Amino acid sequence: MPTSQHQQINEIMSFINWTKPEKLLDIGVGFGKYGFLSRECLELWTTDNHYSNNKWTTEIDGIEVFEKYITPVHKYIYNHIYIGNAIDILPTLEKRYDLILLIDVLEHFDYNQGMLILEQCEIIGTNMIISVPTDIGSQEDCFDNPYERHKFQWTKNHFNSYNSKFIIPNVGGSMIIYLGKNSQKMKKLWKQRFSLLRMTILKILDLVRLKKIIKRIFLKRKKLSSVTSKLLIFFNCIILIRLITI
Repeated sequence: MPTSQHQQINEIMSFINWTKPEKLLDIGVGFGKYGFLSRECLELWTTDNHYSNNKWTTEIDGIEVFEKYITPVHKYIYNHIYIGNAIDILPTLEKRYDLILLIDVLEHFDYNQGMLILEQCEIIGTNMIISVPTDIGSQEDCFDNPYERHKFQWTKNHFNSYNSKFIIPNVGGSMIIYLGKNSQKMKKLWKQRFSLLRMTILKILDLVRLKKIIKRIFLKRKKLSSVTSKLLIFFNCIILIRLITI
């Protein structure tokens, strides 16, 4: 598919934003989702707020084996898109990238081919974000593209040889792996974010418990007083607000 699981966008874009690459390579651009989102994140959300592409400072290149996927949108967003198989193109690249994306790409290669791509990415890249389905199922050719076929099920164990890594094992049916120099920084930032989310959830649970206590106090009455009813409505509103602002 020229697309990928939408459930993992938040995690992947957080990693891209935290990494803040000056040079990014998107392998298997497909529909161009991560090139577009990266361009928005790295240009519009900077202090300079560059909207026009003639002022963009981040280099975003791509590799795409199926040329029919490329549209005018791709040509506007990406600095350059190499057409061909990543296995053939990667050894020819002289530029070094701060971050390389392999989002729902490796499952389209067999194990040996996939490991070769990772080795080549290590040579020209400082960091990598990899995403693979936790269950590749069965996928043959689609969109008239013979390269869309799924060939190999990647698991956490296939990345054991990498010391500098951070893995999120399951996000909406995808495993996300961050490899490279900044992996421990990503792990720390992710844990901080998770801790904040955990604290928010605990606060919500405390509010829910308090609501139950108030309701239990007046449970013996056949009818709740107007003051109690308003109090319960107030707590419901607080809980709803907390849920919306997570």
